[in-house]
Amino acid sequence: MSKLTFALYFANRGFFPESLIAGARAEIVEAVTKAGHDYILMPEDATRFGAVETRDEGMLYAKFLKEHEGQYDGVIMSLPNFGDENGAVPAMRDAGVPILIQAYPDEIGKMDFESRRDAYCGKFSMEDMFNQYDIPYTVFAPHVVSPLSDDFQQNLRDFAAVCRIVKTCKRFTIGGIGARTTAFKTVRFDELALQKAGITYESHDLSELFHRMRLMADDRPEVKETRESLHNYCDFSKVPAEKENWLVKMAVAVEDMSKEYHFDALSLRCWNEMHQQFGIAPCVLLGWFNDRGIATSCEMDVTHVLTMRALSAASQAPAACLDWNNNYGDDPDKVILFHCGSTAESLMEKKGQVGVHKMFAKGNGPDYGWGVDEGRIAKMPMTFACALTEKGKLVTCMGKGEFTGEPIEDAFFGCGGVARIDDLQKKLIYMGRRGFRHHTTVTRGDWVTAMDEAFSNYLKLDNTVL
Repeated sequence: MSKLTFALYFANRGFFPESLIAGARAEIVEAVTKAGHDYILMPEDATRFGAVETRDEGMLYAKFLKEHEGQYDGVIMSLPNFGDENGAVPAMRDAGVPILIQAYPDEIGKMDFESRRDAYCGKFSMEDMFNQYDIPYTVFAPHVVSPLSDDFQQNLRDFAAVCRIVKTCKRFTIGGIGARTTAFKTVRFDELALQKAGITYESHDLSELFHRMRLMADDRPEVKETRESLHNYCDFSKVPAEKENWLVKMAVAVEDMSKEYHFDALSLRCWNEMHQQFGIAPCVLLGWFNDRGIATSCEMDVTHVLTMRALSAASQAPAACLDWNNNYGDDPDKVILFHCGSTAESLMEKKGQVGVHKMFAKGNGPDYGWGVDEGRIAKMPMTFACALTEKGKLVTCMGKGEFTGEPIEDAFFGCGGVARIDDLQKKLIYMGRRGFRHHTTVTRGDWVTAMDEAFSNYLKLDNTVL
């Protein structure tokens, strides 16, 4: 798990018991530390009672954030009592990162004037004021929660994922190598819509990639290093030496272009020129890049690079781009999610076998299209997410399910897994009518809450939870 740093903020309102603030400062620190994260905290004596109430105290906290700009990934605002929004607005309006509002619960038996918090009500006031000032913020269920509870640990897990997604997806560059795969108008997209969402798309021709591959010396150190990495990654034992060499050189050439042009993520035109000119398919390389934290899609599906990057940031595991491909018997809630062989190995049951792309070898001979990483997707809970551009904006949807680990016959080509998704048929109808692609993207775990919060609230995308 990557360790984040949170700036901690404590609210106060003079009508309510300030004696509760010291306990909150200790408990929030304990909760954040238990969750595996770091924190920064204004000295307790910087303000009255170590909290923020007045506008002057809020401006002091804003100065504290400015002095630590770039050192924190999110802010946790704790309401030990009702809290005062007049200090919160100047403190938070330029925070520039996600803000989680946590409010303390009251306790039966401690409802006297010296102990009653009223943070339940104060949280509404804080939200109202942030809405008036257009300050984005995060709230999770339950409405009030003790920092030392399991519920708050779940809140912190989701909030950390929100911070990672926002940081990763707020502004980045996708390198597109090759034109749109000619036969797939389904992956067309609006480049300007991406740019409005902070995503720069840089297009480069396949001829540049091929030229770099052909000029590359066999004894280049990176060629040797990449060959060793790929051999450790999956089973290359069946791949002819010449085809393996082209795959290795393609991997090095793609990395060279990524460094030279400052790509943060990738999409490749994967057929059919690679098959025709080199007899290879880049599938295994895509999985290898994704397992190394570089979101990479095939078939020039550029919009799904966003969801892959976001899912990977949330789960801290790779994402995969898959087809909604086959029914699984007569179970309406099951589907075989598949792709030719670009799934990251860490999402698979075991190390895959690199072989020929059977679809393209058909009619072209058995030595055509080496590079498909065949295997099966592991049993696990999963989150799926889809994206398209429409009328100048990015549109997304997402949901959750599980890979069941049920068998798919050995003759089934590529890498697939049986997925179970509640009420799948209704969701398929929605996605089809809405214009979503034949692709979806998946990662390990349930990250729908964090994904929706990041996409809808901070990245301002048109998102639907299915």
